[in-house]
Amino acid sequence: MEQRSVDLLITNVDVLTFDDASTVLRDGAIAIAGNAIAWLGKSSEAAQLFRAKETLRVGGMIAMPGLVDCHVHTAQQFLRGKLASLGYKGSLREPMWKRYLIPFESALEPEDVYCSGLSAYSSMISCGTTCFLEAGGPCPDEMGRAADEIGIRGRIAMSTMDQDDSLPHGFRLSTEEALQRSESLVKRWEKHPRVNAWLALRQIIVNSEKLRVEMSALAGQLNTRIHTHLCEGMYEVEYTIDRFGGRPAEYLDRIGVLNDRLHCAHSVLMSHKEIDLYAANDVSSCHCAMNNFFIGAPHIFELVRRNVRLGLGTDGAATRGTLDLFQVAHYAVVGQQILDGTPMHGSGPMNYVDMLHQVVRGGARAAHLEDQIGSLEPGKRADLILIGCGDYDQFPVYDPVITAAEHTVGRDVQTVIIDGRIVMKNRRLLTVDLGPMRERVKKQYAQIMQRFDNAIA
Repeated sequence: MEQRSVDLLITNVDVLTFDDASTVLRDGAIAIAGNAIAWLGKSSEAAQLFRAKETLRVGGMIAMPGLVDCHVHTAQQFLRGKLASLGYKGSLREPMWKRYLIPFESALEPEDVYCSGLSAYSSMISCGTTCFLEAGGPCPDEMGRAADEIGIRGRIAMSTMDQDDSLPHGFRLSTEEALQRSESLVKRWEKHPRVNAWLALRQIIVNSEKLRVEMSALAGQLNTRIHTHLCEGMYEVEYTIDRFGGRPAEYLDRIGVLNDRLHCAHSVLMSHKEIDLYAANDVSSCHCAMNNFFIGAPHIFELVRRNVRLGLGTDGAATRGTLDLFQVAHYAVVGQQILDGTPMHGSGPMNYVDMLHQVVRGGARAAHLEDQIGSLEPGKRADLILIGCGDYDQFPVYDPVITAAEHTVGRDVQTVIIDGRIVMKNRRLLTVDLGPMRERVKKQYAQIMQRFDNAIA
């Protein structure tokens, strides 16, 4: 039998495919040609079938699709720990997004955002995330530059706000400027094989109706999506009821913006009617478990039950601090148990395996990339991670599915492959030297935080 030439062959690994049948291959192998998966099967067959440029023999590890972070704020990376410090000292004020997050972003220079991107995306990769959806922030081209260099897949976006006189100087744009700059961003990145741009609307409170309606039309023209925050706080619900006579999703549906191009982060304070609207309009959403339970009682299972495109997200490093989606999934399971299990004296409707499936398959659907990522199948992009199973807290491994879902956190991820390229091997990033970034941040950090302190004073 003539051997087929491939670029990478991974053998002696337990493969969790996350395909429709939830196939598990014990002592399996994965062949990768270019940026796609060429074959999956038993290790015993691989050596006879393929001649590989590089072979990884990883006995005792688990292979699975990379995770998808469906809501992250790239530019907030260097706020890690700051807000928590203010919080435990009792000086944190609400609403946090307007009092702290927007002022921080407004004080960043382009090179700060680039360094923030390198820091955030390397952190994501080290925790097994291979694709991200940026919420919309400053200097999105710098985010794209960092994502391109580090090798991650993602969707960048520019924050747009065209109303509210209290916004920092330079962050409030005219409606026309917000639309023009957003359109140019999408077009600049439309040809990139991994990093593209979405549109973004920051919040109903700081976006005019004209911007919402015209941004929705622009998304259709450009064949792209819009990332926004929705149903995130009582202030927002009260605002739309007072101004427009309906709850947030009801109002957006009325003006024709709630559609299959809208991606709604958080989606916590939702009525049953709003859930119906999400399902009817094929809206995608993101559950940020580490923050959402502080807002209210999110209807995660109801959204999943209604087949809404729901992924999970970290919400960036500014709040809870971690970009580890394994931990986010664990929080989500416990939260659902408390909300939908314990009050009925039963088990929660979603277990750890279900929630990891939501991170992987659900995340790919929320990103509208389910035809490319989210499962390990021939023809799909080779975005996958190798999980080490030798940690004290994982021994012994009875079932690799349970080990991945319950006994794994980001630091157990050993090797990451994105678009067929090894970007981290044995926990060493191979694509970018982060030393210069760390040195610049070390020198600039005090200045960045001083600008922030001045902005919130």
